[in-house]
Amino acid sequence: MDQLHRLTEYGVTDRAALDALLDSQWVGVLSTVADGRPLAVPMLYARDGDRVLIHGSTGAGALRRVAAGAPAVLTVVALDALVVAPTTFESSVNDRSATVRGALTPLSDEDREAALDRFAEVVVPGRTAEVRPSSRKELAATLALALPITDDGWLLKVSDGWPATPEEADADPGVWSGLVPVRTVLDPAVPAPWSVDLPVPASVRRLTD
Repeated sequence: MDQLHRLTEYGVTDRAALDALLDSQWVGVLSTVADGRPLAVPMLYARDGDRVLIHGSTGAGALRRVAAGAPAVLTVVALDALVVAPTTFESSVNDRSATVRGALTPLSDEDREAALDRFAEVVVPGRTAEVRPSSRKELAATLALALPITDDGWLLKVSDGWPATPEEADADPGVWSGLVPVRTVLDPAVPAPWSVDLPVPASVRRLTD
């Protein structure tokens, strides 16, 4: 894995912890360099074993750049709590953040369809069995790439502590401090206007059960 050069006590080397973070989120930021200038694009991703899958339109500039070999890094962050300390200076957040860097490889025609199905199954498990397969036209319009998770290509940082004590913060001990946990909740599904008379499929119901 990569090495932290600041706040090294937050560095985590457990690969299972990296996988858990990647599997808990849907969106990351893909960053690269285009014509000497930084380019960062939020996008959906899905972990597939030792690789991260991303996809988009064949006309997407960022994807074309990384497919051609531009250096790239994917950043994923999960916010777990607001840390309310005895002073605003000491207040912060508890979070987990990861970067995965390397060369993205365009997937072959044979691998692309299976990878896109895997992508869909990560986001909404069971959905591919409920809808038609991707058409040839859709596959031709989609660029799918894989970012390998190599031993030296990732970095994970976890902050999960309590706020500083009043003594550490040189603050009034009568000022409240603590944590405000943050969580993501999936609300009941809302049907599209043309689906109001159709039952909610099993794949969608499982997301909110």
